Amino acid sequence: MQRLVLVHGSVVSGRPTWAAQKPLAERFELVVLDRPGFPPNPPVERVDFEKDADLVSRLLRHGDHVVGHSYGGVISLLAAAARPDLPASLTVIEPPATSVALDDPDVASFAARGAELYASGGSDDPDAFLRRFLTAVGSSFDPPSPLTPELEQGARALMVERGPWEASIPLATLAAAGFPKLVVSGAHHPAFDAICDALERELPAERLVLPGFGHTVQLHPEFNAALVDFVERASA
Repeated sequence: MQRLVLVHGSVVSGRPTWAAQKPLAERFELVVLDRPGFPPNPPVERVDFEKDADLVSRLLRHGDHVVGHSYGGVISLLAAAARPDLPASLTVIEPPATSVALDDPDVASFAARGAELYASGGSDDPDAFLRRFLTAVGSSFDPPSPLTPELEQGARALMVERGPWEASIPLATLAAAGFPKLVVSGAHHPAFDAICDALERELPAERLVLPGFGHTVQLHPEFNAALVDFVERASA
């Protein structure tokens, strides 16, 4: 059975991020990662996309289909580039890989505001920091107050996260890799749209736009069918 390696983003760990993909377990082996620092793992002092990309790359097997959401998309891009001989396909959903499109004013502003937000991590409480972050990425999620223990741990992980604008995406390596790529966005945020457009051009990649679900595009009712179609074509 083919494996889908599902890499979650910030705040929320693997199982809640990919809850809508559970039905795909009938056709694929789902490898749902919980990255260091996220429940049920213990907290960490620093979350770093390079370290997590190394972890993911060491977990990959030949023929895996890698799917990354948000910060997990940045990690997935780096992991696939580190082991371009292994993936059968790569799908990224709105990765905040701002370095690929800094010539776009919306992306440049998004990166600058992200740096400002993360710089405040030492002074904000987790609830306030999380709400500011959700607004910045265009999420409609309204977390409970007080935060659940899981969300509080996720918010604290966010507060010690290395900013994704620091990630240098090896576009040439990915473009030279033989596996197909798919870039997905939700048509809700001009910076994410511009980043995904740049990745479509540079990887090069197929492009999918599923509006109506903000930054959590994987919840769209058409996402699973589109992913299965892409993975099956990539396998063929």
